[in-house]
Amino acid sequence: MFHGTITKELTSHEEWSHYNENIIEDHKDFVFVKYSGLHLKSMENLQTCISLRVCIFSNNFLTDIQPLQSCKKLIKLDLHGNQIKTLPDKNFWSGLKNLKLLYLHDNGFSKLKNICVLSGCVSLIGLTMFDCPVSLKKGYRHVLVNSIWPLKALDHHVISDEEIIQNWSLPERFKTFSPSLFFNLYPALIKGTTYEDEIKNIKHIISRINEILAHNSPVLIIQRWIRGFIVRKHLSPYFKHKKHYHGKMIRVLETKLICIGRSDEDKYLEDFFFIKPECNIKGKVAHWKQDKTKLWVNFH
Repeated sequence: MFHGTITKELTSHEEWSHYNENIIEDHKDFVFVKYSGLHLKSMENLQTCISLRVCIFSNNFLTDIQPLQSCKKLIKLDLHGNQIKTLPDKNFWSGLKNLKLLYLHDNGFSKLKNICVLSGCVSLIGLTMFDCPVSLKKGYRHVLVNSIWPLKALDHHVISDEEIIQNWSLPERFKTFSPSLFFNLYPALIKGTTYEDEIKNIKHIISRINEILAHNSPVLIIQRWIRGFIVRKHLSPYFKHKKHYHGKMIRVLETKLICIGRSDEDKYLEDFFFIKPECNIKGKVAHWKQDKTKLWVNFH
């Protein structure tokens, strides 16, 4: 490290400014950074990483994460094992529209009011805050679950319907903290992982959460039954007059697809409940499985 006037002369040199510009330009293209266990106290060097998608800054000495405000494309943010006591305001989190996994466990958060700012995360699916003082407070899980609308998993368990729908008593399998809802949201970090590995891991975690919900959420199970009933009812004329409609049915089903996102379920049900016999359901039917009896419904 240079000291005193020597440093000043170097930094004011023309070549130094070119060097600095090149570094900033390079930072703009970063999509993955991993600084784990390096005893770092600041993340100011990430301010220019506007393309950053995966950020692992665990086990350091961070107290302020405001520099991440410019990293609008973040999908995964791992800040566990630091010394963070307060979170930025709701505007900060609402700017991270693609953030799906956030790891904040083993930090110094102590106030429920402060962590409620995470309600600004419009796409957050998984969150960890265990081993923080706030996780010992009464109502910690209830407050977070009902503040962050898109959240599906908190700490070691997928969120149950019982936590969202008040005074609903469910069988043991569907209850909060039941073994069927247990999920390791934070797998151990593997040394030498690449950006592709991280993206693959993110997809696996989200897929596994959705799978657990699909089998252990009474609401989703009932919705699936209703969708199946409505679709079978609507297509029953084709099966009753199989010979007459066989060729037409195959053509229709091979050229149209039912693809339903979770957020579109209400619209989908409305469309079918109020559908008229002469209505054209273009855009709703397009894929038929080999047995020609089941429709593939994809919901997140």
